[in-house]
Amino acid sequence: MKVFKKIEPPPQTPEEIARKKRFLSATVITCIALVMILGSLHVVKLGSIRMGEMRNLATYNLKEEASHIRAAGEDIARHELNERPLTRITGYTVAEAQALLPEARWQELDTSVLIPAGPFLMGTNSETANEVDKPQHTVNLPAFRMGKYLVTNAQYARFIAATGHRPPSNWKEGKILQGTLLFPVTLVNWYDARAYAKWAGCRLPTEAEWEKAARGTDGRRWPWGNTMDPSRLNTYYNVGSATNVDVYATGVSPYGIYDMAGNVNEWIDEDFVPYKGTKATKEAFQGKVARIQSAEDRAMKISELVQVDRRYKVLRGGSWKGDPFATATYHRDYAWPNYASDFYGFRCASDAGK
Repeated sequence: MKVFKKIEPPPQTPEEIARKKRFLSATVITCIALVMILGSLHVVKLGSIRMGEMRNLATYNLKEEASHIRAAGEDIARHELNERPLTRITGYTVAEAQALLPEARWQELDTSVLIPAGPFLMGTNSETANEVDKPQHTVNLPAFRMGKYLVTNAQYARFIAATGHRPPSNWKEGKILQGTLLFPVTLVNWYDARAYAKWAGCRLPTEAEWEKAARGTDGRRWPWGNTMDPSRLNTYYNVGSATNVDVYATGVSPYGIYDMAGNVNEWIDEDFVPYKGTKATKEAFQGKVARIQSAEDRAMKISELVQVDRRYKVLRGGSWKGDPFATATYHRDYAWPNYASDFYGFRCASDAGK
């Protein structure tokens, strides 16, 4: 019978032990590096997918950006050129403009809603709101009327045909783009909006009138209540453009008025001034313009915002491009009255007796 004797391996030298430790450390470091690299690639892939989703939310292929009107900066330059046409732009005759819609449709678009006299809660005390929106306060208003709908391209075409006023710069040869008859008219500045209102026998709403018509008397955050519901409004590229003014029936205000949240920002008749008791700084309401201060700045295409002794005009309601929380009934936006953009529009108001 054979007896097997266990043979012990020779003892390792200190050099061999150190070499094995170095090999083990290198293996661990390599594994960690591979995990980090693979994780980073995964994050990059997710980011690429998300960027693709955001691009798909835009209203056009981003490769075509140069041929499209974008946000206010570019719109301002185009609008200034549009204000000084060398020749009369061919557009609609009065008869052609009137024939754009049947009479019953005109009557519906021109509808105004009576807002009863009485107090309502204006502004907010919410900690998350901008200081310029504070504080909440009670305002007592006489009865007035508010347009049920935003002013549409079709309505604005009648105004242009009747008065010879300049058409918006996004119309082609003075005519409305196909499929947008009932979109709110945009690329109109405050002066354009005021001119239309005067022609139509009404006026732009005051800020208090607009807010009461949007939220009623119970201080709600949105026209329908206190919870954001994206299905009730057109905002934050959930459509990708403006929409017909009569689409969002579930998002109407307590008085049945459409699009007081989303679609387009609405020009208000008044200057952007502080509420009594606000903690917002005076600088927040101070008008500012970009000016080049030196030859060096001009060479580097740098400008600085300089305070001027003029006031912005108020805009209300939020838009199809903006943050959905900027569509809150108390949120205040503003712009220079000569600015125009593809998300600025307006509606009309009038005294109760008109």
